[in-house]
Amino acid sequence: MKTSPRALRLPYSEQNLAALSRPDGRPEAAKPAAAVAPAPAAAPPSPAPERAADSIDFVWPAKGRVVTGFAEPRSKGVDIAGNMGDPVVAAAAGRVIYVGSGIPGLGKFIVVRHENGFNTVYAHNREILVKMDQNLARGQKIAELGNSDADSPKLHFQIRKFGTPLDPLKYLPPF
Repeated sequence: MKTSPRALRLPYSEQNLAALSRPDGRPEAAKPAAAVAPAPAAAPPSPAPERAADSIDFVWPAKGRVVTGFAEPRSKGVDIAGNMGDPVVAAAAGRVIYVGSGIPGLGKFIVVRHENGFNTVYAHNREILVKMDQNLARGQKIAELGNSDADSPKLHFQIRKFGTPLDPLKYLPPF
């Protein structure tokens, strides 16, 4: 498995295209960006453009604080603490492609397929409220938070693109 060198993935823009067209790969000056966008618009970190480039508008699947962050290969998602029975919602519109408990350590979990090659995984549920092949709306309640195969009530949430785990915090809006 090849792990390096890693490529820098930039969202499509005229500025990024111009930068990549130059022999040294460096952008020229950021004058057009400063003239077009006010200072606060330039302040958000890179996750905002990444979400826009992939055209998926994810929402938080559960309310709570992140207790375990993304750290591949050990943790392929984030754990969001909560109380037993708290609602778990679909992070984006999609279709349910798996419901069950077939992977040890994830308990009862759901996999939802979204557009552009994205899948989301919702694990450790107490109760699952959706069925296979069901179409979902963004924010629709799909499960109740639980502790199946976990030491405390929490939601283990993953975002994958074409099977590759991604850091969900780069795709979710600020909490």
